[in-house]
Amino acid sequence: MDRTVNGLIGAYEREMEASGYKATGEQKVLGKDDFLKLLVTQLEHQDPLNPMDDKEFIAQLAQFSSLEQMNNISEGINKLVQSNNTSQMLGAVGFIGKEVTAKGDSLSKEDDKVSTVYYSLNDVAKNMYVNVFDQFGNIIYSTNLGARQAGDYEFHWDGKDFTGKDAPNGVYKVTFAAEGIHGQPVLVDTQVSGKVAGVQNTTTGTVLRLEDGRVVNFNNIKEVVNSDH
Repeated sequence: MDRTVNGLIGAYEREMEASGYKATGEQKVLGKDDFLKLLVTQLEHQDPLNPMDDKEFIAQLAQFSSLEQMNNISEGINKLVQSNNTSQMLGAVGFIGKEVTAKGDSLSKEDDKVSTVYYSLNDVAKNMYVNVFDQFGNIIYSTNLGARQAGDYEFHWDGKDFTGKDAPNGVYKVTFAAEGIHGQPVLVDTQVSGKVAGVQNTTTGTVLRLEDGRVVNFNNIKEVVNSDH
């Protein structure tokens, strides 16, 4: 913006201050009305012998129009996301009390009761490694399950750590790493199951809270079973 425009902005701000408004330099955002008044001020104070370039004027209008449209689109998207989250949460409420199977990698331990993690391989694995992490991200148990054919399996943890002591009750994370016959990595898909006790709306979306304290993402649900039958 050249000196003439800067001078006009200053004149506009002085005019606004005299009318009881804050100067534009004190505002965080230049609103639509302020922008239009600024353009009018530019027109009123332009030099008749050296009028403002109409191309610059049109470019400023086009830029503001584009910015306003982007803001409107952003507001529309935010409202759509909020509406979708609300609808999703209301729909998820119907899952309470039902058994669900979902993509996940957590298990729970309560005394001698430990949940099961289901996993599947899409190829033959020469070695199958499993790590169990506590809530702080520390590995408390690790084992090599040996060779596995492609197919579906279950992992049952005895709830003990490296030293053979019982791990504290709580929720744990499980990771699998499979090595193929030629040393290549083999994809491992994991799932968990449990009865839904509640629904929560989080920053990452709607999640279902299982009775044992684990949570699964609503979008990762694979199967729902009515536990009453």
